[in-house]
Amino acid sequence: MSPQILVLLGQDGLTNGAIYALLALAIVLVFTVTRVLFIPLGEFVAFGALTLAALQAGKPSAVVWLLAGLSWGCVATDVAVHVRDGRWAGTIRSLAFQAFYPLLMLALVYGLPLATLPQTLQVLLTLALLVPMGPMLYRLVIQPMAHAPVLVLLIASMALHLALVGVGLLVFGPDGAQTAAFTDGALQLGFVRLRWQTLWVLAVSLGLIVLLYLLFGHTLIGKALRAAAMNRVGARLMGISPVLAGKTTFALATGIAVLCGILISPVTTLYYDSGFLLSLKGFVGAIIGALVSYPVAAAGALLVGLIESFSAFWASAYKEVIVFTLIIPVLLWRSLTTRHVEEEE
Repeated sequence: MSPQILVLLGQDGLTNGAIYALLALAIVLVFTVTRVLFIPLGEFVAFGALTLAALQAGKPSAVVWLLAGLSWGCVATDVAVHVRDGRWAGTIRSLAFQAFYPLLMLALVYGLPLATLPQTLQVLLTLALLVPMGPMLYRLVIQPMAHAPVLVLLIASMALHLALVGVGLLVFGPDGAQTAAFTDGALQLGFVRLRWQTLWVLAVSLGLIVLLYLLFGHTLIGKALRAAAMNRVGARLMGISPVLAGKTTFALATGIAVLCGILISPVTTLYYDSGFLLSLKGFVGAIIGALVSYPVAAAGALLVGLIESFSAFWASAYKEVIVFTLIIPVLLWRSLTTRHVEEEE
């Protein structure tokens, strides 16, 4: 193998590994706080890329109607709960904003010249359309069964994944899409040629990891989420709302997934169902971190990206098999070295 090929494979492996690392961190974050394996995370990767592609093509994305349906469904559910319990204090303003927000997005999507907007505004509009869906899905699907066993939550998450795949086909159609690169061209360093889009992926991924570290280590809400992850009962006794913690983690995970889709959309064609395989590879990294360790999960995801890249060179037909086979020795090691703990503990 020549040095040039080695560098190219390493570049692709680091790029893919950075995306898998972000997805692994999102999976660990949601699981530690809510006990939910967020399987639909991959759908938001695909939705982010396809929504941005639609905006760049000047087409009002039908995903805004999905946002409206979820938002008004949450409003109807909250109103029914408040009517039953007779508690309205402090909720009218929140319900009014939640009902008005989809109308604002509809006005923006159908009123703005989408194709001529600066790319930064297109990205921000994509985030504004998709990120709120995370807390909404938590409110409609997970919150009513938040105290159910982990297996029940896993089944609900899988059902949500299947539903979103069908919705994705309905909203975006079967055709794939790519978006315009943030910066065209490449940086030449000797015999190494680095694409600017690759550098964007690495820089944004590293920046997000640093921001997550600062969030959990130096902010009140981050410390509250860490407390909810370490001891849900104790956090509840200290006044930390499990509902707020769940919605916040779903919002963070959804935002990370949408950004991942935006970052990789200029270098690969994504379809409505492309995200599931990406999230599975992030899940392998999360398993290496035992679904609790953020640094180990990120390192494991980077390893997955590198192994995938070099496997594609040496045995392209078996690269997926090689990647997912990684999970077997990890699970065997965990089963032999980890003491079983009942969920009630």
